[in-house]
Amino acid sequence: MFQLTMLGVGATIGTGIFVALTAAVPEAGPAVIVSFVIAGITAGLTALCYAEIASTIPVSGSSYSYAYATMGELVAYIVGACLLLEYAVSASAIAVGWGQYLNQLMGNLTGWQMPDAISQPPGAGGYFNLPAIVLVAMCASLLIKGARESTTINAILVVVKLGVLALFVVIAFSAFHVENLEPFTPKGWLGVGAAAGTIFFSYIGIDAVSTAGEEVKNPRKTLPLGIILSLVLVTLAYVLVAFSAVGAQRWTEFAGQDAGLAVILQNITGSTWPSVLLCIGAIISIFSVTLVVMYGQTRILFAMSRDGLLPKMFQKVDPQTMTPVTNTYIVAVFIAFLAALIPLDVLANLTSMGTLIAFGVVSAGVIILRRTRPDLPRGYTVPLFPFVPIASVCFCIYLITQLPWDTYALFAVWIAIALMIYFGYSFRNSLLNKSGSAQ
Repeated sequence: MFQLTMLGVGATIGTGIFVALTAAVPEAGPAVIVSFVIAGITAGLTALCYAEIASTIPVSGSSYSYAYATMGELVAYIVGACLLLEYAVSASAIAVGWGQYLNQLMGNLTGWQMPDAISQPPGAGGYFNLPAIVLVAMCASLLIKGARESTTINAILVVVKLGVLALFVVIAFSAFHVENLEPFTPKGWLGVGAAAGTIFFSYIGIDAVSTAGEEVKNPRKTLPLGIILSLVLVTLAYVLVAFSAVGAQRWTEFAGQDAGLAVILQNITGSTWPSVLLCIGAIISIFSVTLVVMYGQTRILFAMSRDGLLPKMFQKVDPQTMTPVTNTYIVAVFIAFLAALIPLDVLANLTSMGTLIAFGVVSAGVIILRRTRPDLPRGYTVPLFPFVPIASVCFCIYLITQLPWDTYALFAVWIAIALMIYFGYSFRNSLLNKSGSAQ
């Protein structure tokens, strides 16, 4: 239970606070606190739906597997494509942010920082992001050693970064000024919604927990508790850090601020040691998030390959570690490519789109499964059914409408490519289609 909860926290805390906060505050102003609450409510409603469906269908593949069981192969395949986008792009976005804090730490300790040419992607002043590639390579090496080692180390890293965030909250509240919260909504409520859509991808941890469905004991009980407990910890941490940050620094100063939380601490204290500690915590935090996200993506590819929707190489496992080695290498190369060459702001909204669609499908799946298979044993049932899953779907749709138009265009291209692969390969090779042809 502890490791599973830490898996969810590890996949969530990091991006939304250490990286995306500086992008969200200029959109919403001090009301970014409300944005985190809206995103948290959406994630909370979805978490309850995930808890029921995970306790009913405790298998690897998360939203993909749930959609397969409730809505059929084509919908499941599209959800799988969304998840691959969600995981790969979020890992890339996280890796880009990792380099910012690494550079800040190096500057604090040695006075020297890597030049933008090798520490920023194109469009952000650089040619390629070398720190991001290093991060992805380290995570891939650890994942290849096996899931047990990965989740144990992740649990340790989560405890460390929660302590660092607690330190930030204490110091930031010591410099809290109420006037920094005025005006509270400088960009109006449209800005609050836009910020909520941008930061929502940081709640990916809910999905990452459910990808471990076949690797935990007593999943019908453990999965729901792990999902809900991780969400409570994450939302509490997000709101506290966001509230203390906007109270300690004017919202207009967040725009373009790399390694934002570290800079805030340095400005408050006039000393580098709090910034050094925060940078170390951020580096550890973002490492653990990348680790869990990459873990989740390899398991989704494994599940899709097992169903015949992707080539068999994605389901081959090492006989000693029982990990999908080839799968992990492919994921690492793809994520490193995106992280090295695509700016952070281009990646974040695409991740939110994929996450929200996957979450909405799972919530709808709860309603469908209740009506089509009421006989299935459920270790947990959603309260206030069907209000909660319907509300979850509505919140997801609302946040999707807050995303910018270019996100829709890029997402449409991704889905078009996915459908070409489906009708060109997956449909003819899927186990469902083969079994139907045999009959």
